[in-house]
Amino acid sequence: MSRFKKSAIVAATLYVAVVGILFFMQEKLIFLPSKLPPEYTYSFELPFEEWIVETEDGARLNALHFKTEQPKGLVLYYHGNAGDLSRWGEVASYFTQFDYDVLVMDYRTYGKSTGTLSERALYKDAEVFYQKATELFPEEQITVYGRSLGTAFATYVASKNNPHQLILESPFYSLEYVATKRYWFLPVRLLLKYQFPSPQYIENVVAPITIFHGTEDGVVPYQNSVKLYELLQEDYHKHIRIDGGGHNDLINFGDYRETIQELLS
Repeated sequence: MSRFKKSAIVAATLYVAVVGILFFMQEKLIFLPSKLPPEYTYSFELPFEEWIVETEDGARLNALHFKTEQPKGLVLYYHGNAGDLSRWGEVASYFTQFDYDVLVMDYRTYGKSTGTLSERALYKDAEVFYQKATELFPEEQITVYGRSLGTAFATYVASKNNPHQLILESPFYSLEYVATKRYWFLPVRLLLKYQFPSPQYIENVVAPITIFHGTEDGVVPYQNSVKLYELLQEDYHKHIRIDGGGHNDLINFGDYRETIQELLS
């Protein structure tokens, strides 16, 4: 066998192996949950209430409701793809300083939440918590907020309902778009079991939309939010470019903090 044929066989074998890893291991690449034991006790400086919500398929979803004394409304927060509520509770409770209650859930398999992952189940879970939010506040007082992975769920529920506004932090255009850019040499469309097609939903959002994105985001490149914003027709939508911002540090930038204060005033 010639050296060329041997090299071709090795290359083909490696290619097939990479394709197999992407197909069978994609949930481990997309979702990076950390687990918490059922008896874990949360500790935060702000007043909060812990929830366990049971779904139709038997999943038990853990959530935190941070409370303020005289709330102007509620921020329904869908977090990123890593960690659990012991971290995200601290992040999401930032918005209480503007006199808003905050409701933040852990996705199934994250923290204390249980259940089997699927795109359909995750969307349904997100909708369950939107409906729970409407039991606390009328829709016109609900701000839907999504961060990174959570922007897919935030966009979905905002498209199916009528909240006061939708805020997206570091959104991705779609999972296929991100994966195609990163794994350009693979048949991504054929391999992905998860799509999270935000363009399909964002055009149906009636509420005002504000998008924040850092130009130096190494996880979800800035161009993702540019493409999403280009789909929006109304001039009341906003795209806030954070020059020098990364994926996890937008809170450190004045443009982000000032705009959030304005949106929640």
